[in-house]
Amino acid sequence: MKKLILLLLCCFTIVACAPEVGTKAWCEQLKEKPKGDWTATEAKDYAKHCLFK
Repeated sequence: MKKLILLLLCCFTIVACAPEVGTKAWCEQLKEKPKGDWTATEAKDYAKHCLFK
């Protein structure tokens, strides 16, 4: 039970550190990521929030 709680806590901590989609930090982070590694959703959100603002 303790291991499960620790695992869940770690997962929530990691997810909480990601910048919110559409913020300047998110746009900068995606610029650094190779374009071939982008998902279709990331590409759509990047165009919507970073290019056509």
